[in-house]
Amino acid sequence: MNAHRNRTSSQSTAVTVIGLGPMGQAIANTLLTAGHPVTVWNRTAGRADGVVAAGATRAKTPREAVGASDLVLLSLTDYEAMYDILDDTTDALAGRTLVNLSSDTPDRTREAAGWATGHGATFLTGGVMTPAPMVGTEAAYVYYSGPGEAMKRHLPTLTPLGTPRYLGEDPGLAQLMYQAQLIVFLSTLSALMHATAMLGTAGMAAEEALPELLSAADSIGDIFRAGEDRPGAALDAGEHPGHLSTVTMMGATSDHIVDTSTALGLDLGLPLAVQAHYRHAIENGHGRDNWTRIIDGIRAPR
Repeated sequence: MNAHRNRTSSQSTAVTVIGLGPMGQAIANTLLTAGHPVTVWNRTAGRADGVVAAGATRAKTPREAVGASDLVLLSLTDYEAMYDILDDTTDALAGRTLVNLSSDTPDRTREAAGWATGHGATFLTGGVMTPAPMVGTEAAYVYYSGPGEAMKRHLPTLTPLGTPRYLGEDPGLAQLMYQAQLIVFLSTLSALMHATAMLGTAGMAAEEALPELLSAADSIGDIFRAGEDRPGAALDAGEHPGHLSTVTMMGATSDHIVDTSTALGLDLGLPLAVQAHYRHAIENGHGRDNWTRIIDGIRAPR
């Protein structure tokens, strides 16, 4: 369910935003820019000052915030924070749509959807795949899952935040996609810092090292696509042809990274984790397969 920006079709829809960290503030400001009446609430009331100055209404209590709009967006640390804030307001949830944009596990997300439904609310899960400064830009996109009818009804209001990508009825799907995206993101950040630390031992400043390292990170997608016309198709078919790069070759490289990091006195957490993937595949007789064979050990760890 993709959509282009639509800043005019549902401008009168009132929206409540609960949680005003950097992301919540960006969401509230984007909705205000799109013409929506916005009510906000945050535990630390001062965090609402900026968006109130921009035109939002400050609610005194969570109950007042929920009562102000049929559509309530939650931008919190985790799902436990939702219970902490709304447990005394559950009688006001009936008939409203909660869109929880917080991070947590898929199972906790499904539990939260059941909790909301039990109180008469409709629940949508959201995963904002952009940092706060990019919310509302053409580069922003947001994964959603939950009841399709609710997604369709609120699509015009949610679209200004970022292009909606609807994954299906299961409320855990958007959270799972969010976590999958974040493991790629966080692992890459850790790898960039590890690599910068490696080069720093030779006296290379981060300002000099990072442009080279970022170029390598940027090229990974192109490298992956170059080996397969339809990325993922071979994995789905259980095929791991080793004509380009093998588990053994990549495993030897991971050994060298561990040895180098050890000699330099660096933390070995990340290199050892990567090395373990290749060693597991080799031990299971897949040394001649493509490096993608390491997915077997990830799917069924020892």
